[in-house]
Amino acid sequence: MTDPSAPAAVVLRAIDRRGVATLTFNRPNKSNSYSAAMLEALHEAMTQLAVDPAVRVLVLRGSGRHFSAGAEMGEPGRERPRISIAGLCQELDAVAKPTIALVHGACIGGAVALISCCDMVIAAQNAFFSLPEVRLGFAPASLIPFFLRAIDARALRRYLLSGERFGADEALRTGLVHQLCAPEAGETALAGLIDEVLMAAPNALVHAKGLLRRLTQTAISPELLAELQGEFDRRAQSPEAAEGRASFREKRKPKWFPEN
Repeated sequence: MTDPSAPAAVVLRAIDRRGVATLTFNRPNKSNSYSAAMLEALHEAMTQLAVDPAVRVLVLRGSGRHFSAGAEMGEPGRERPRISIAGLCQELDAVAKPTIALVHGACIGGAVALISCCDMVIAAQNAFFSLPEVRLGFAPASLIPFFLRAIDARALRRYLLSGERFGADEALRTGLVHQLCAPEAGETALAGLIDEVLMAAPNALVHAKGLLRRLTQTAISPELLAELQGEFDRRAQSPEAAEGRASFREKRKPKWFPEN
């Protein structure tokens, strides 16, 4: 039996029958701003889910009116969290399985860095974003590499240096967001994208994501292309590849697609 007097979890964790794991920021009365406790809870959950063989997709979302208002603004000199937001971003960026963020309301500061590390981002049309650190008197030095992974560099110059708020349309234009939806259509948009991702072969998907991480900003050489061709030839003969070709020929869903 749940103790009604017990404090609510700052991060909610769920895994459905199809292997979709969801982490929900759960400080709605604080606009889901992240505290040391939330960062540590996210670190623990992410570490476990990343290696769970039952997990096919990892989703980040927020409860209440906002995705996340960024760092909780506490008193100077408060205890430093055991896991930093930059460390958490690095962990999220390294998750081998596909990651999706569903954004609504505010997405500010470190929360922008988190979604920059997700493979796919859906945002409600009324979502808004900002990188306000310079207005607080400092530059978010450790987060800039993550912003550069997702936001067009020219656009980042403006929004990082001005700290101004920008809307979902601009987030889409700059590359931070992949898809917009009506505020009431977030669940439908998320479900549709998850179905698309689950059509991909699990091992092939992990391999493809690993190649993207490895090849980003890597110079192309004949030796690299020969190595990649060898990887392709080996994996093209795998049981997963055979099933993929068979399902295409037979005009059916592949066996790895989890039915409801």
